[in-house]
Amino acid sequence: MDWLCRRAVIVSGTSPVEVFHAAQASGKHPFVTRVGHENEPNRMRRASFPYDSSYSNEPLPVLIAEFRKQTGIPGLILDRVIPDTGADASAIPWSDCEQLALDPAEGTPGLMGGVGDTSVPTIIFQTWVYLDGKDYPCRLQADFTGHERIVGRDVLNALDILFRGPTQEVVINP
Repeated sequence: MDWLCRRAVIVSGTSPVEVFHAAQASGKHPFVTRVGHENEPNRMRRASFPYDSSYSNEPLPVLIAEFRKQTGIPGLILDRVIPDTGADASAIPWSDCEQLALDPAEGTPGLMGGVGDTSVPTIIFQTWVYLDGKDYPCRLQADFTGHERIVGRDVLNALDILFRGPTQEVVINP
Protein backbone atom coordinates (compact mmCIF):
# COMPACT_ATOMS: atom_id res chain seq x y z
CA MET A 1 0.00 0.00 0.00
CA ASP A 2 3.04 2.22 -0.15
CA TRP A 3 1.90 3.60 -3.53
CA LEU A 4 -1.19 5.16 -1.91
CA CYS A 5 1.04 7.32 0.22
CA ARG A 6 2.83 8.71 -2.83
CA ARG A 7 -0.13 10.52 -4.38
CA ALA A 8 1.02 13.97 -5.38
CA VAL A 9 0.74 16.47 -8.19
CA ILE A 10 3.99 16.18 -10.11
CA VAL A 11 3.20 18.67 -12.88
CA SER A 12 0.48 21.15 -13.81
CA GLY A 13 -0.08 23.56 -16.64
CA THR A 14 -2.46 24.85 -19.27
CA SER A 15 -1.21 22.81 -22.25
CA PRO A 16 -2.40 19.18 -22.20
CA VAL A 17 0.45 18.00 -24.42
CA GLU A 18 3.13 19.74 -22.32
CA VAL A 19 1.64 18.37 -19.08
CA PHE A 20 1.47 14.86 -20.54
CA HIS A 21 5.08 14.94 -21.76
CA ALA A 22 6.37 16.34 -18.47
CA ALA A 23 4.40 13.77 -16.46
CA GLN A 24 5.73 10.92 -18.61
CA ALA A 25 9.27 12.24 -18.23
CA SER A 26 8.94 11.85 -14.45
CA GLY A 27 9.11 8.08 -14.89
CA LYS A 28 6.44 7.63 -12.21
CA HIS A 29 3.62 6.13 -14.36
CA PRO A 30 1.37 9.13 -13.73
CA PHE A 31 -2.38 9.50 -14.05
CA VAL A 32 -3.03 12.59 -16.18
CA THR A 33 -6.35 14.42 -16.14
CA ARG A 34 -7.87 17.86 -16.33
CA VAL A 35 -9.26 18.51 -12.87
CA GLY A 36 -13.02 18.90 -12.97
CA HIS A 37 -13.22 17.21 -16.40
CA GLU A 38 -12.09 13.69 -15.51
CA ASN A 39 -14.95 11.93 -17.31
CA GLU A 40 -14.89 13.98 -20.51
CA PRO A 41 -13.35 12.36 -23.61
CA ASN A 42 -10.66 14.00 -25.70
CA ARG A 43 -12.29 15.53 -28.75
CA MET A 44 -10.95 14.60 -32.16
CA ARG A 45 -11.46 16.91 -35.11
CA ARG A 46 -12.74 15.31 -38.26
CA ALA A 47 -13.22 16.62 -41.74
CA SER A 48 -16.75 16.39 -43.10
CA PHE A 49 -18.02 17.35 -46.55
CA PRO A 50 -21.58 17.53 -47.93
CA TYR A 51 -22.61 15.64 -51.09
CA ASP A 52 -23.25 17.61 -54.27
CA SER A 53 -27.02 17.21 -54.54
CA SER A 54 -27.13 19.22 -57.81
CA TYR A 55 -25.34 16.39 -59.63
CA SER A 56 -27.57 14.67 -62.18
CA ASN A 57 -29.41 11.54 -61.02
CA GLU A 58 -27.93 10.58 -57.63
CA PRO A 59 -26.15 12.98 -55.22
CA LEU A 60 -22.36 12.84 -55.63
CA PRO A 61 -19.92 12.55 -52.71
CA VAL A 62 -17.36 15.37 -52.99
CA LEU A 63 -14.70 16.89 -50.78
CA ILE A 64 -12.11 19.64 -50.69
CA ALA A 65 -8.51 18.44 -50.99
CA GLU A 66 -5.15 20.12 -51.26
CA PHE A 67 -2.82 18.60 -53.85
CA ARG A 68 0.84 19.18 -53.08
CA LYS A 69 3.90 18.91 -55.28
CA GLN A 70 6.03 18.27 -52.19
CA THR A 71 5.06 16.95 -48.79
CA GLY A 72 4.78 19.65 -46.14
CA ILE A 73 4.64 22.51 -48.65
CA PRO A 74 1.27 24.13 -49.43
CA GLY A 75 -0.11 23.35 -52.85
CA LEU A 76 -3.38 23.80 -54.71
CA ILE A 77 -6.69 23.58 -52.84
CA LEU A 78 -9.37 22.06 -55.06
CA ASP A 79 -13.09 21.73 -54.42
CA ARG A 80 -15.54 19.24 -55.92
CA VAL A 81 -13.01 16.39 -55.64
CA ILE A 82 -14.75 13.02 -55.98
CA PRO A 83 -13.59 10.31 -53.53
CA ASP A 84 -13.79 7.40 -55.99
CA THR A 85 -13.28 3.92 -54.52
CA GLY A 86 -13.44 2.53 -58.07
CA ALA A 87 -10.38 4.47 -59.23
CA ASP A 88 -6.96 2.86 -58.84
CA ALA A 89 -5.25 6.26 -58.77
CA SER A 90 -6.09 9.94 -58.41
CA ALA A 91 -6.63 12.24 -61.40
CA ILE A 92 -7.15 15.93 -62.03
CA PRO A 93 -7.58 17.89 -65.26
CA TRP A 94 -4.42 19.13 -66.95
CA SER A 95 -5.40 22.74 -66.21
CA ASP A 96 -5.19 21.93 -62.46
CA CYS A 97 -1.83 20.22 -63.03
CA GLU A 98 -0.58 23.42 -64.66
CA GLN A 99 -1.77 25.49 -61.67
CA LEU A 100 0.11 23.06 -59.42
CA ALA A 101 3.19 23.75 -61.60
CA LEU A 102 3.70 20.08 -62.49
CA ASP A 103 6.39 19.65 -65.15
CA PRO A 104 5.66 16.92 -67.72
CA ALA A 105 9.40 16.15 -67.82
CA GLU A 106 9.20 15.12 -64.14
CA GLY A 107 6.28 12.74 -64.73
CA THR A 108 6.07 9.21 -66.05
CA PRO A 109 4.11 8.43 -69.23
CA GLY A 110 1.19 6.07 -68.70
CA LEU A 111 -2.28 5.07 -69.78
CA MET A 112 -5.52 5.95 -68.03
CA GLY A 113 -8.62 3.86 -68.62
CA GLY A 114 -12.24 4.23 -67.66
CA VAL A 115 -15.14 1.84 -67.34
CA GLY A 116 -14.99 0.81 -71.02
CA ASP A 117 -12.15 -0.76 -72.96
CA THR A 118 -10.65 2.55 -74.04
CA SER A 119 -7.56 4.12 -72.58
CA VAL A 120 -5.90 7.49 -73.12
CA PRO A 121 -2.34 8.69 -72.63
CA THR A 122 -1.54 10.38 -69.33
CA ILE A 123 1.41 11.57 -67.31
CA ILE A 124 1.70 10.21 -63.78
CA PHE A 125 3.17 12.43 -61.06
CA GLN A 126 4.40 11.73 -57.54
CA THR A 127 2.38 14.14 -55.39
CA TRP A 128 0.66 14.31 -52.02
CA VAL A 129 -2.92 14.99 -51.00
CA TYR A 130 -3.40 16.98 -47.79
CA LEU A 131 -6.57 15.96 -45.95
CA ASP A 132 -7.59 16.31 -42.31
CA GLY A 133 -4.21 17.70 -41.26
CA LYS A 134 -1.99 15.06 -42.91
CA ASP A 135 -0.13 14.51 -46.19
CA TYR A 136 -0.92 11.27 -48.04
CA PRO A 137 1.23 9.96 -50.91
CA CYS A 138 -0.58 10.17 -54.23
CA ARG A 139 -0.09 8.70 -57.70
CA LEU A 140 -1.62 11.57 -59.67
CA GLN A 141 -2.66 11.15 -63.29
CA ALA A 142 -3.05 14.17 -65.57
CA ASP A 143 -6.41 14.02 -67.33
CA PHE A 144 -6.03 15.77 -70.69
CA THR A 145 -9.64 15.29 -71.81
CA GLY A 146 -11.83 15.23 -68.69
CA HIS A 147 -12.86 17.81 -66.14
CA GLU A 148 -13.45 15.73 -62.99
CA ARG A 149 -11.15 15.78 -59.98
CA ILE A 150 -10.77 12.33 -58.43
CA VAL A 151 -9.09 11.04 -55.30
CA GLY A 152 -8.62 7.32 -55.90
CA ARG A 153 -7.70 4.29 -53.82
CA ASP A 154 -4.02 5.34 -53.88
CA VAL A 155 -5.05 7.89 -51.22
CA LEU A 156 -8.37 6.54 -49.93
CA ASN A 157 -6.83 3.25 -48.75
CA ALA A 158 -4.69 5.24 -46.29
CA LEU A 159 -7.78 6.88 -44.72
CA ASP A 160 -10.69 5.96 -42.57
CA ILE A 161 -13.49 7.33 -44.71
CA LEU A 162 -17.20 7.10 -44.12
CA PHE A 163 -19.83 7.71 -46.78
CA ARG A 164 -23.05 8.64 -45.00
CA GLY A 165 -25.48 8.39 -47.90
CA PRO A 166 -28.69 9.05 -45.94
CA THR A 167 -27.28 12.32 -44.57
CA GLN A 168 -25.29 13.02 -47.77
CA GLU A 169 -21.99 13.49 -45.97
CA VAL A 170 -18.42 12.29 -46.48
CA VAL A 171 -16.49 12.00 -43.21
CA ILE A 172 -12.69 11.69 -43.13
CA ASN A 173 -11.25 9.86 -40.11
CA PRO A 174 -14.57 9.55 -38.23
